[in-house]
Order: sequence, then structure tokens, then C-alpha cells
Amino acid sequence: MTYQVIIPAAGQGKRMGAGKNKLLLELDGIPVLVHTLKVFEADKTCTGIILAIHPQDEAEFRALIKKYRLSKVIGLVPGGKERQDSIFNALKTVRDDGIILVHDAARPFILRNHIHRLTETAAQTGAAIIGVPAKDTMKKVGNGVVEATVERSSLWAVQTPQAFRVSLLAAAYEKAERDSFLGTDDASLVERLGHPVTMVEGDYDNIKLTTPEDLFFAEAILKKRQK
Repeated sequence: MTYQVIIPAAGQGKRMGAGKNKLLLELDGIPVLVHTLKVFEADKTCTGIILAIHPQDEAEFRALIKKYRLSKVIGLVPGGKERQDSIFNALKTVRDDGIILVHDAARPFILRNHIHRLTETAAQTGAAIIGVPAKDTMKKVGNGVVEATVERSSLWAVQTPQAFRVSLLAAAYEKAERDSFLGTDDASLVERLGHPVTMVEGDYDNIKLTTPEDLFFAEAILKKRQK
């Protein structure tokens, strides 16, 4: 099943404290962004990558695309104030009604077989997301006091990519814009339409690099995979 992917890459990454776009930080001598893009570049079923970027990063991003011969990057669109705005800007450039993925640029460890399971599920159901079951005991807390222990068996930690039929995601974004609704992820916008979203189980290595500590975990994952 072929697909295109939107990758929002306009964030400031303030929690990383790098003083620049965290996607330009290197893992094993290669920028995080390039690690992520190479996953989709190498996937024969990916027909195009659309990056939502901050204008100040455009020259450097274009240089990386050229250096690493990332031929599937078919568009660079301006990012917005929020992640949701950036994705909507990119979504407006998609013309066909196939499958579109949205993936965090700071998740370089997504596996190709998980991408394929997502796209196949989205082709059947219209909407599919990837995640992993919660490992820890979960508590509901209010004002620093535990109010309840939440049943863990039904809780999942949601990751990306998230996969949708283009027309469905576009309708969800258009409604969110009309309602001035800011969601926590793309699936939350689709859920507001009353459309079911299917969960596909991924793996715990598919981490998002957010804080400096995450870089240590990322190096460990790289070493594990190299072995």
C-alpha cells in the first residue's frame, strides 16, 4: 500500500536545550532529521515526504536533503504557530485521496514493517495509529494527591506515525479549524468526527527525542540495532 508522509519539523525543541533545532543534533554523526527521513526514503511504498519547517531552517534543511540524496522530499511548507497548524499547511498540498501518514521528525526509530501494518490498516479502516501498552501502574492525581488507580490494561502510550485516508484527515482538520479546537494529536481530531481509530501495536524503541536524556537512550538503541 503506497502512502505519502507529512513530517512537522518546525518546532523549537526548547526542552532539549540545544540552542538550535533539535533535529540538527547528531546521532552517530548524522542529524536526527536525516535518520528519520532515511526510513521513508528507503521504503519503496513511500511516494513522497512533505516537511513543515521554520523558514530559518530552510537553507540548512535543503543542504541536508541534497547531501544525503533524499529524493522523496517533494515539498517544504512553512510551519505554523502550533504543530497542528504546520500539519494542516502540509495537508493542503496533498492532492490525491490515498493514505497519508503524519510522523514526528524526532522519532528516528520507527520500523518499516510497522509502517506497512499501519498503512494497510488505514486503507481498510480509514484511520490507524501506533502505540504500546502502558507498563507502569497509572494513577489519577489532583492537586498532588492520588484520586484513583487507573485500570492499566486499557491504556496505551500513543506514538507516530498515524495513518489516515487523506479526505478523512482533511475533514477532521477543517472541522477543528472551524471550531478553534486544538487537539493533542491527529487522531484526536478524527475522533471528533465520530470515526473509529484502530490501534496497531508498535515497539518501545520508537521513542521521541525531547530532552537531553533521550539522546542517551537513542545512542543505546542505535548500538543495539547495529549489533
